[in-house]
Amino acid sequence: MISTRNLIELPTIETLKKLTQSLAMLDTIIEREWDYRYYSFNSKWTESEQMASMRNGQGDGWYCGFGIPGAFLKGFDHESEMSPWSMEISKVWPGVLDAVPEDFKSFATEPAFSMEDTTFCIWRSAQDAQWNSGKISYPAGDDPDGSGWMLSILDGNPSTYKAWAEDYYERSVSLSAVQQIYGHMPLTQELAQELNATVEFESVLADAGKIDYPAART
Repeated sequence: MISTRNLIELPTIETLKKLTQSLAMLDTIIEREWDYRYYSFNSKWTESEQMASMRNGQGDGWYCGFGIPGAFLKGFDHESEMSPWSMEISKVWPGVLDAVPEDFKSFATEPAFSMEDTTFCIWRSAQDAQWNSGKISYPAGDDPDGSGWMLSILDGNPSTYKAWAEDYYERSVSLSAVQQIYGHMPLTQELAQELNATVEFESVLADAGKIDYPAART
């Protein structure tokens, strides 16, 4: 299972970026109300940066910034053992942010990321051969920082998303369509309606542009 204590299965920066775009595109098609979506992607966060995010509507979530230095991901599970909310004096668990490289300062100080609410943080520069995290003395528990359940979707397996989405959105989800979106196949009206029969394709195309997901020319 992917977690801060097992980052070997987390994909490369470019693969992760495409995967998070796919997650956002799937959620965009299935759930047309932005406030109820779980995964999002902003391809124009700044002129040189993109931002992927997960939010569950209950205070938990992660942000992943992609930019020239590489990729930076911070997450927050408010009920985890390492949550600042569980401490007498609220503070980020020692080691979680202490070793973040200077190159990622723009992400580590980004107000929208609410860094004071952090239970885990990982990063990977364009030159790194693997993902990195701080030197942390973890408390007891299988998933003390929440990274296990929150990063499990990033295994790159379309079946993982299908199972999650059917549970979360309480509807059937086409595995074939998920596989195509994971493969970054150009979005068509037929593909979109395989996931949501009532979706208005023109509005989905507009969202695909914001995500920078490929769409077939009409």
